[in-house]
Amino acid sequence: MKLAVVGGGSTYTPELIDGFARLRDTLPIEELVLVDPAHERLELVGGLARRIFAKQGHGGRIVTTSDLDAGIDGADAVLLQLRVGGQAAREQDETWPLECGCVGQETTGAGGLAKALRTVPVVLDIAERVRRTNPGAWIIDFTNPVGIVTRALLQAGHKTVGLCNVAIGFQRKFAGMLGIAPGEVHLGHVGLNHLTWETDVRLGGPEGENVLPKLLAEHGDAIAADLRLPRDVLDRLGVVPSYYLRYFYAHDEVVRELRTKPSRAAEVAEMERKLLKMYGDPELDEKPALLARRGGAYYSEAAVDLAASLLGGGAGSPYQVVNTYNKGTLPFLPDDAVIEVQAAIGPKGPTPLPVPSVDPLYAGLMAQVTAYEDLALEAALRGGRDLVFRALLAHPLVGQYAYADTLTDQLIAHNREHLAWA
Repeated sequence: MKLAVVGGGSTYTPELIDGFARLRDTLPIEELVLVDPAHERLELVGGLARRIFAKQGHGGRIVTTSDLDAGIDGADAVLLQLRVGGQAAREQDETWPLECGCVGQETTGAGGLAKALRTVPVVLDIAERVRRTNPGAWIIDFTNPVGIVTRALLQAGHKTVGLCNVAIGFQRKFAGMLGIAPGEVHLGHVGLNHLTWETDVRLGGPEGENVLPKLLAEHGDAIAADLRLPRDVLDRLGVVPSYYLRYFYAHDEVVRELRTKPSRAAEVAEMERKLLKMYGDPELDEKPALLARRGGAYYSEAAVDLAASLLGGGAGSPYQVVNTYNKGTLPFLPDDAVIEVQAAIGPKGPTPLPVPSVDPLYAGLMAQVTAYEDLALEAALRGGRDLVFRALLAHPLVGQYAYADTLTDQLIAHNREHLAWA
């Protein structure tokens, strides 16, 4: 089995490598290719990756290359984890929206739209090259904004599934609180990427006992603290929102906070400098503890499970939370909307599990953000100031024409080098 990771020079890649090494019985990789145009950092990451495999006794071969076509040739699956513009572009995404009093964040709001506009054309070019080189390969997208990027890929006819680590993070957290194995926790996870709610937590599978009320009663304070939301908000909702919902439920509070502290991009850039220095140590043969602060916890385990199920090994988890076409799962959204829900995964791809009726409180926000994502994808594919303005005006974190007008000009000014039409 051959896997290729596009964006393999990311400082986060050793987390993925560690998962591949530990879970080699679930996903028996014979060749792993790390593809990245940043040759120097790719070699640092690749060297550590080989040492991790060797230490853990994995017999697979790790190859590094800056040649995309060579790297993806013959791959059974291609994982996308790229960041167009790097941390410098992320820094901009997180700062200029604040000037209008809007959240500055890399996956939602105006910053998220900027990332989508930079990313979608690049990802579609990669996917076309995968299709030409190896049309049977699955594309697993971990590149944000996952919902928009996954929809772009699906709409273009590619074999793709979107993946996010929010659900597996909740699964692990709730399992720890309940004192059971993570595999015993089945989430009622409903929404769009980075706009999800845990509506139930079942033991053993989708038909098991719902213990979410017990979790909220006994651990509500800890859950609320992690989400940085008041406990009484969780009690009144009766569900657990993802931490991204704080941008919507406490928008003005978040803006005030973001204006008074360094950006997350600046923090990550400093971490990356330290990590790359560590990776250059020939004695280092395991992922460093600092990497846990980089983000993306449990991504490796989710990726292994998903790839194993898609490639027909039968060793992956039977149900996984993924991003895929709605196809009637949520009847208040279009069939071609990309939703994030539990699905049965097999070689033919994901089949979403039935979802009980969704509270209008969540359904309304999902519908509005879906409309924004429609417009965002149109802007990414066609370009033009008017389409960018329409997408920003539709986003609930912007929503005022004066803000949308100013943010459109700022988005274009800060991203001109990445926008072919600008």
